[in-house]
Amino acid sequence: MLTNIRQVSIFLFFFIGFISYSQEKFTISGTVKDSLSGETLIGVTIAITELKTGTTTNEYGFYSLTLPEGEYTLWVSYIGFGDFTQKINLNKNKKININLKESLQNLQEIIVTENPNKVNIQKPEMSTHKITAATIKKMPVVLGETDVLKSILTLPGVTNAGEGQSGFNVRGGAADQNLILLDEATLYNSSHLFGFFSVFNTDAIKDIKLYKGGIPARFGGRVASVLEIYQKDGNNSDFHMNGGIGLISSRLLAEGPIVKDKGSFLVAGRSSYAHLFLKMTGNNNSAYFYDLNTKLSYQLNDNNSLFVSGYFGRDVFSLNDQFKNTYGNSVFNLRWNHLFSEKLFSNLSVIYSDYYYGLTLDFIGFNWDSGIKNYNLKYDFKHYLSDKIKLFYGANAIYYDFNPGKIEPTGTDSGINPDQLAKKYAFEPSIYADIEQKISKKLTVNYGLRYSKFYRLGDEEINLYANNEAVIFNEAYQIYEKATPVGTQKYGKNDIISQFGYLEPRFSLAYTLNENSSVKASYNRMTQYLHLISNTQSPTPLDVWAPSDDYLKPQILDQVALGYFRNIKNGDYTLEAETFYKKVKNRLDYIDGADLIANDDIEQVVLKGEARAYGLELLARKNNGNLTGWVSYTLSRSEQRTPGRTANETGINNGEWYKTGWDKLHNLSVTAMYQLNSKWSFSSIFTLQSGQPVTYPNGQYQYQGITVPTYGLRNEDRLPAYHRLDVSATLVPSKNKNRNWYGEWVFGIYNLYSRKNAASISFRQNQDSGQNEAVRLSIFGIVPSVTYNFKF
Repeated sequence: MLTNIRQVSIFLFFFIGFISYSQEKFTISGTVKDSLSGETLIGVTIAITELKTGTTTNEYGFYSLTLPEGEYTLWVSYIGFGDFTQKINLNKNKKININLKESLQNLQEIIVTENPNKVNIQKPEMSTHKITAATIKKMPVVLGETDVLKSILTLPGVTNAGEGQSGFNVRGGAADQNLILLDEATLYNSSHLFGFFSVFNTDAIKDIKLYKGGIPARFGGRVASVLEIYQKDGNNSDFHMNGGIGLISSRLLAEGPIVKDKGSFLVAGRSSYAHLFLKMTGNNNSAYFYDLNTKLSYQLNDNNSLFVSGYFGRDVFSLNDQFKNTYGNSVFNLRWNHLFSEKLFSNLSVIYSDYYYGLTLDFIGFNWDSGIKNYNLKYDFKHYLSDKIKLFYGANAIYYDFNPGKIEPTGTDSGINPDQLAKKYAFEPSIYADIEQKISKKLTVNYGLRYSKFYRLGDEEINLYANNEAVIFNEAYQIYEKATPVGTQKYGKNDIISQFGYLEPRFSLAYTLNENSSVKASYNRMTQYLHLISNTQSPTPLDVWAPSDDYLKPQILDQVALGYFRNIKNGDYTLEAETFYKKVKNRLDYIDGADLIANDDIEQVVLKGEARAYGLELLARKNNGNLTGWVSYTLSRSEQRTPGRTANETGINNGEWYKTGWDKLHNLSVTAMYQLNSKWSFSSIFTLQSGQPVTYPNGQYQYQGITVPTYGLRNEDRLPAYHRLDVSATLVPSKNKNRNWYGEWVFGIYNLYSRKNAASISFRQNQDSGQNEAVRLSIFGIVPSVTYNFKF
């Protein structure tokens, strides 16, 4: 460990040693905000036209740019806002705070300004997508509810496991390999109502960014992607409310100043109520969700700001009062932004995250609850050393509390004690450093290093196995079986059961071919210490998270990507093309017949395998004009294999590569938004993708009068191809000039031509004919919706 710490220390000093002093230079810095709400803006372009150089604001709206002494034109541009220009005489360090004005002050926000991807031609950032909340609000989705997760499914390399299923898959990775952050807090389940809605209330969201590759060193703990979402700070100038009323759910947001121009609050609530109509008809079944977003922001002075944010959400599903399922997330974050100087910005965060799952089965008389909690302390620094070098570094420490499950009889007089599966604990500290350096006018590089440790902690009694193998191979039957423990070893609560430590290098570069095009390349290694214990295609609320140990080894990713990026007609159109290859070590695979629910010895049903994914991604955008949108296409393959540990073992699937449950060879998405006039706008999404891999029976035999199906290799078959067309129309009525009220009607149709996409296909014997038949299960046909949105 000491050797690794020395390596990291040398790495940090090496980076800092890049500072150069050729001529006297000064720094302009400040914060960019919305002129009306005081909301900080993320990713704003700050450019110096004379030098053709610039930067962007960070996730807290701060920017810093160091330049030689001289007179310049400062140009500021942000999507949906009017441009800002100012002449400056840079003869000393200057602080310039900028307030941008929206290009259109109503609910119908239109993307008409400079394409933000243009400056990114020179930035060594690839495999990254940013979508504004305004764009998401214009995209048609199921049941009339705008949705963050549904919007990212229109991007190349992103799919889901199927219609009505939760989670999403990125570049052939599993859903549990995505790190989902809301105001820096980890969310372990991102869906409401089993995937019909996401947990993100778009009204409360400020910025959404998805990293598929080239992931900065400040992120760790997952091996597929990072979805980073920030909530709005709240309006510090005036009180406002907005919301929407739909057929299935409604929402309401209130924001306003605590102290004008210094402090603000935001409260947003959302709930579905379709279950109330079921109750009115005498139906005792129920399925609904509710959530609450909160945020307090206060600027202590020019150099210090405090933020307190939280989220609480719950889903409730019940059947005839005999079955009740409750689950959801709770997160809390206290942040302190501090500006040490015009070049050094810091953020200190204390974060709590909790995912809870509860189940009540009255007909058999027990309650079940499980979940995962973490306590996170992180300190990040952004050091703008010069006009050519930016250094980002920090430390992070996470403590995990796992509850695999507690079974408790219902009723106070049962006389039966609760059965608590052994709780698990872990500690994950890490440090990182990232540097972005402009080598020349054409070449910019970003390179970084993350060092993470993971301690699997007691209090627990651990099984011991012969030859340290929890799974044995029965050569007579050619199957894997659970091993019988030969003993146990007791660990106290703070004892270290097992530990790991890994270096995670990151590297990316951008080489500018000309002012409109560039090529980029990236490599990153990442480590994931948590495992989602599930053998379904997408995460379900019942899935249990488990820490790495001597049997569940950490997953280790290596990914490379190469891309070409081009702006056409001054950014009116953009083209992105990327190819990638990634490989994951220590991917869990399950033996045939594995029982996962309430299993206290999960190591007895899992084997260590590997996974790989590779493909080509294309994205073409039209950014300006009345018609905007994009076309994305992905050609990719996702596979995994688990070979035998010895020459006598068969492994899983005979040790051969097989398609994962989220492999989609073809994935096409066409998104279009058209502004007809000031009143009417239209949008549509067409989706076409290969069917989900499945395993169909390939035969059957009779045993004691019972027909038993037989199966071949895993995921050899596929469901039929998936496709659908969603459309929506938005009407903005003429505004009454005497009222400060804005409203709009959103009419939507999900699955316009009522395609019966297969969520699954089951096989049964027809009772009349006695013949075997396949039965397709489809969740949605055509679904119309109407929503009224308002703001005042």
